[in-house]
Amino acid sequence: MIKTDFLDNLVRQVIQTLPGGDGQLTKDLEKNLRAAMQGVFNRMDLVTREEFELQTELLARTRTKLEQLEQQIAELEAQLKNSS
Repeated sequence: MIKTDFLDNLVRQVIQTLPGGDGQLTKDLEKNLRAAMQGVFNRMDLVTREEFELQTELLARTRTKLEQLEQQIAELEAQLKNSS
């Protein structure tokens, strides 16, 4: 889920680029623009930076464990080959 402060800033920047007033039309446009952007971001299935970093760390730990297991297997195969 995208952070609302990011979405608020993005909508504010778009609204500020439009000419003229703070009338009801601007408020309606801001409301509709916010809803449209939220819908687009939800369909994009984005992840937060925290989720990304957590998954990156998990992948690094998994990779390290896999390398250790591969080394153990190679050592066991060498022992098996030497004992035959």
